[in-house]
Amino acid sequence: MINFKHNTIALRILTVFLVSFTVNKKHLCSNHPSITSTNSPHLSLHSSLVEMVFDGHLSFENIEHTAKDFGGRYRFMPSAVLYPKSVSDISSIVKHIFQMGETTELTVAARGHGHSFEGQAQAHGGVVINMESLRVPEMSFHTGKLPYVDVSAGELWINILHESLKHGLAPKSWTDYLHLTVGGTLSVAGISGQAFQHGPQIDNVYQLQVVTGTGEVVTCSEEQNSDLFHAILGGLGQFGIITQARIALEPAPKKVKWIRALYSDFAVFSKDQEHLISSENSFNYIEGFVIINRTGLLNNWRTSFSSKDPVQANQFTSEGRVLFCLEVAKYFNLEDSDHIDKDIDTLLSDLNYVQSTLFLSEVSYVDFLDRVHVSELKLREKGLWEVPHPWLNLLIPRSSIHQFTQEVFGNILTDTSNGPVLIYPVNKSRWKNGTSMVTPEEDVFYLVAFLSSALPSSTGKDGLEYILTQHKRILNFCGRSNLGIKQYLPHYSTREEWKAHFGTFWEVFSQRKSIYDPLAILAPGQRIFHKQRHLDDDDLKSLRSVNRVLEAHR
Repeated sequence: MINFKHNTIALRILTVFLVSFTVNKKHLCSNHPSITSTNSPHLSLHSSLVEMVFDGHLSFENIEHTAKDFGGRYRFMPSAVLYPKSVSDISSIVKHIFQMGETTELTVAARGHGHSFEGQAQAHGGVVINMESLRVPEMSFHTGKLPYVDVSAGELWINILHESLKHGLAPKSWTDYLHLTVGGTLSVAGISGQAFQHGPQIDNVYQLQVVTGTGEVVTCSEEQNSDLFHAILGGLGQFGIITQARIALEPAPKKVKWIRALYSDFAVFSKDQEHLISSENSFNYIEGFVIINRTGLLNNWRTSFSSKDPVQANQFTSEGRVLFCLEVAKYFNLEDSDHIDKDIDTLLSDLNYVQSTLFLSEVSYVDFLDRVHVSELKLREKGLWEVPHPWLNLLIPRSSIHQFTQEVFGNILTDTSNGPVLIYPVNKSRWKNGTSMVTPEEDVFYLVAFLSSALPSSTGKDGLEYILTQHKRILNFCGRSNLGIKQYLPHYSTREEWKAHFGTFWEVFSQRKSIYDPLAILAPGQRIFHKQRHLDDDDLKSLRSVNRVLEAHR
């Protein structure tokens, strides 16, 4: 249960309200269409919404771009797009829709850089908020003992990197792709190869400013409004729209030794990965990926890398095997140049990769972190970026990972030519507890990400239907075998599936929804809750009473 410290009045009112509210709670379901919709919803907007005044502006035209995302599979047209210039713009429109109660079906979705891939940032017939328009506050750096930066939630991580480096600092935890907004990644978690050491991005935030589903603007942290703080982090946008964030920083390195090595045995590969993430002295970044190439020839995975043994490397072929590539990085500064190679050799000496397949590269810290953007630019040149991306991201318990890899990479997935397949472990014991992110119960689990791209016109193995069928086979196998997996960036179609995803956390998750977004206005594209449509006057009074009491005790 949610803990309202020393707040018996709020708890009493909330308990009474929840009992009566549950009787009518028809929004807990998800029969949202699972097919692409290109038609305008033709819903008439309330006249007062049209007449609202904003610091930014509300647009009813040229809004088609918000009905698509990086996934390219779902297309739900909103009725309007808000381009906010202040937090009050966001607060005003959410509060207005909340006060309309059952008289409208309007919902609100916050959209960052448009990199959702299952329509999560779309609002069919509702209002999409273009968060990149919000630039309040400008980045404000604090360089004391615990350095941090205050940023707008619509800011891109790549911009934060460039600005923080001017102060010799950088955020601790990243995603592999930096052209994403702060609010977007904090709503899901933000995981990459630094997570074994620093946790995901949601573990490296000191404070948030949030607009809840009632339109209230609330500042929250571990010490202030902590329940909302934990709910928002990894909360899939269900409890509030993040408008500002205080991000933890650390001294930034200048250079990176970037290393890749191949394994032909997954047991050896996973043992080495787990050894590295548990070591006190290790690399700064640890990931891995799968190479399935039945022709015996390696693909371009080693572009821009130099082989430590060029002769043997050129003689190596995959011989039709499934290979696993360990990818690690060690950060350093110029004054460390004399001993960095020795330090790396010591770390590598404990590993059991195929000796002829060690490849190295030295790059700047910025170039390493922004490495995916280089691939993006190449794909854009070829017209291969604006295609469907049916991605599947899974969190696999350590106890199940060998069974998973044997079946998936031995029988289901026959090649990896449609996009990279990442696989690497994280140590949850180093992560913070209490956020809304759901993970497997074991301390060590693996992120396995199938990052496919599909050709829209193809009916072959590079076509959308073929890739989706493969993903369905993977998920069916996981379910039949009771592997205990969880989806990262989850997508489900029914309430029962969402309840299974959250497990014992579902009760807390749904109660938090009733508190912070009682009319289910926010993030409809996640398809977890439906907007409440049939509240009577007493329900609305109860909702407002709960909100007033909670606000008084913040």
